[in-house]
Amino acid sequence: MSRTARSRPRRTGSPRSRKAQEAVRAATLAELADKGYAELTVEGVAQRAGVHKTTVYRRRKDRASLVVDALAERFATDIPIPDTGAIETDLQALAQALVQSMTGPVGRAVQTAMYSDAGRLPEIAEARRRIFADRFRRAEPVAARAIDRGELPADTDPVELIKTLVAPIHFRLLVSPDPVEEGTADLAVRITLAAARAGVLAKGSPAPATATEADAGQAADEGAARAAGPQASTKRSASAGTKSS
Repeated sequence: MSRTARSRPRRTGSPRSRKAQEAVRAATLAELADKGYAELTVEGVAQRAGVHKTTVYRRRKDRASLVVDALAERFATDIPIPDTGAIETDLQALAQALVQSMTGPVGRAVQTAMYSDAGRLPEIAEARRRIFADRFRRAEPVAARAIDRGELPADTDPVELIKTLVAPIHFRLLVSPDPVEEGTADLAVRITLAAARAGVLAKGSPAPATATEADAGQAADEGAARAAGPQASTKRSASAGTKSS
């Protein structure tokens, strides 16, 4: 039987208070999905959550901190870390969960919050950096177990393994006009396993970013270079030239 482990934020306060805060976070994501960050208001979130706006302000000073809190909660709990007993099925579970998480209404709202004009706000940019660093850290045991089982080379870098897995998915979500389809997750798994078993993802190999510096924008760039090959790089370069002309 597969086992999963979730990393959840520490719970504080009374059950009633926690319930109210969970309602606020859910309402924030729902408002983002319906209206986008530009039209999101504390008052609208409070009304949707069924609480007074003072309840919202009690732990958040403005709408940016409201979004940061909701994003941190969602990303800490939206994707379980699998332990199926085999690296291929572990990576498949991770990739499929990411696709499902990011292609639904809330997932699209999260992308908007993280990569639209709101994503340039220092608070949200820093939250994005922390979120992806934490995701890579939590998924490291997937690689460690595979190394112990002899499924991957002993010098495989766990962070680079996970970054390579998510890169083709984020590339389609954020860069390419191609849709994220059912086969996207399977393709990401095949690319990742081929790279890892060929020794491309060994520790000490040149890499443009560390785990603490990584975000989805960097993952998309790595997807172009590592996962999609020269054609994607040519495609992006041509697109950039068109925009600058």
